[in-house]
Amino acid sequence: MSSEQEEFDAMPASTNEELFGRAKAVLPGGVNSPVRAFLSVGGTPYFVKNARGSTVWDEDGRSYIDYVQSYGASILGHADPMVVRAIREAATEGTTFGAPTRREVQLAELLCQWVPGLEMVRMTSSGTEATMSAIRLARGATGRSKVVKFAGCYHGHVDALLVAGGSGVANQGLVGSAGVTESAVADTVVAPYNVVPQLDQDTAVLIVEPVAANMGLVPPEPGFLQACRSECDRVGALLLFDEVITGFRLGRGGATAWSGVTPDLWAFGKVIGGGLPVGCFGGTLELMNHVAPLGPVYQGGTLSGNPLATAAGLAALGQLGQDRFDQLETTATRLADGLRAALGGAGLSVQIPQVGALVGLFFDSREVLNYDDAKRSADTGQFPGFFHGMLKRGFAFAPGPYEVMFPSLSHSDAEIERTIDAASEVGQELAEG
Repeated sequence: MSSEQEEFDAMPASTNEELFGRAKAVLPGGVNSPVRAFLSVGGTPYFVKNARGSTVWDEDGRSYIDYVQSYGASILGHADPMVVRAIREAATEGTTFGAPTRREVQLAELLCQWVPGLEMVRMTSSGTEATMSAIRLARGATGRSKVVKFAGCYHGHVDALLVAGGSGVANQGLVGSAGVTESAVADTVVAPYNVVPQLDQDTAVLIVEPVAANMGLVPPEPGFLQACRSECDRVGALLLFDEVITGFRLGRGGATAWSGVTPDLWAFGKVIGGGLPVGCFGGTLELMNHVAPLGPVYQGGTLSGNPLATAAGLAALGQLGQDRFDQLETTATRLADGLRAALGGAGLSVQIPQVGALVGLFFDSREVLNYDDAKRSADTGQFPGFFHGMLKRGFAFAPGPYEVMFPSLSHSDAEIERTIDAASEVGQELAEG
């Protein structure tokens, strides 16, 4: 170990403020993902030192009941013992090989077994890679160029999809991104969510979050997904479900089983890696045969199918029987009902949508059906007060009005009740101005 490294390791533990100051000197905005900078809520971000179950502890020693849970990746809660054990055991055998391993086959088999219609997958290292690759596959398989997406749906930071991109850009007050050229999005068409777009013969793929969870939580209207399926079939386009969030959170079959609608392609992430960086895309054998080395659509990645991520994913998914999904939905229902009563009882106009284990929050009296509605809610300016009021009381929510809550299997009934009690206090403060 170098003397410089020894000196660095010997430095006293930093507070959140000190760490954020140091981070801003070496990381853009002091963070590695924009929402973490607290720009849309104000203040200094807390730096997580360690976590267990439903709770995170920051560098100042404060604890928070955590509803971020790595934006849904930690469905079991933080540092689940079985997941940690699987990672530790896998690490002793080697951390990356650039060669096939047994566990990536086992994970792929499990995903195909659980999701109706999914026959083959290709592993990636992130959800962004998964959606990017699935779009490339759709274009290569159809010989068409046009991509249709919905405003407010975030599909990762790939250029062609980073327009009207939901929480990925909306929390920063942006509608897109500098550096994304007009030519990069020339073949991208944006439609309002919950309105079935009219496709044409140039459309390669319609990509959709089957339950929109990047503009707050916006459920699909009855018949919307089925109508999207029918419209794709009418013109010979492919339907792509971005299930990076909904996959293996709405149940073993994800949004496909939940909705009864089967797409042509899927993108997954988060839960399937047990908290480690992972993603995958997949579809029917016919479509996946277009992917190299079987076909002409190239996709690759040095760390794809990483042995630690696949070990963690198998350990996490192996604990998700139907009883655990029932438990998760019961917890989410208790949280949603409690927040609705607490904030509504304080006289605030709120919408608390819930789909399975996902819970949203809008400060609005009107139902939210699309991104324009979600923006109307965000523009009330009430979310930052709610966020900081809850944070001060020891409850961590994602720092942006376009995010959702991710209760985990580690959240106890008592912790949900404490959350609701705190929300009642915060609601009264907001109502009093």
